Amino acid sequence: MEKKDNKKSIQDKLSTIKYNCASETHLKVDEKKCLKCSEKTCTFICPADVYELEPETGCIIVRYENCLECGACKIACPKKAISWEYPQAGYGVIFKNS
Repeated sequence: MEKKDNKKSIQDKLSTIKYNCASETHLKVDEKKCLKCSEKTCTFICPADVYELEPETGCIIVRYENCLECGACKIACPKKAISWEYPQAGYGVIFKNS
């Protein structure tokens, strides 16, 4: 019997997740509050790399299509600049195939 390699990177594991992507984001960032934030915690707390800093403007780019719906960004944001809701019914991460 062959032994499985359980040492996959987080990126390898994330690539196996299935999504049903909504046409509108369920994540909203208050840009005024965000621009005052020096930590940009959302860029490193999110396990799916949903948030990316745009170096020229200092604004955050949100790739909501990759969201795992964990809510870590909303909890960790020191400026409370992220409004997070579940995606509309039928969209988002597919946790179980039926």
